[in-house]
Amino acid sequence: QVHLVESGGGEMQAGGSLRLSCVASENTYRTNTVAWFRQSSGIEREGVASIYTGSGNTYYARSVRGRFTISQDNAQNTVYLQMNNLKPEDTGVYYCAAKSSIGNPLARAEYSDWGQGTQVTVSS
Repeated sequence: QVHLVESGGGEMQAGGSLRLSCVASENTYRTNTVAWFRQSSGIEREGVASIYTGSGNTYYARSVRGRFTISQDNAQNTVYLQMNNLKPEDTGVYYCAAKSSIGNPLARAEYSDWGQGTQVTVSS
């Protein structure tokens, strides 16, 4: 199992920016994809962005495309989510997740390792 720890959440006004970090440790060699999910009140946890750790290919949900950027620092075993032009609907708990299978990069069911989450609150 891969151990994941998120940080960087907080409160921000609409239009602002935040950067989330996800540090992976233990058995990281088993991971080929890392993703960010978010869960808002009353809404099912949804995939926001993912990155293939080998190729660096990225995928984004339509709702964040052009505003969010996922990136990685392999030397630090860290994946980042840069969030710009934040909107109130971006509010939620953001989770980092990792998997070793090949499939839908934003499908929640495919991910077996999860962090504890970090809260992001965007006010209008």
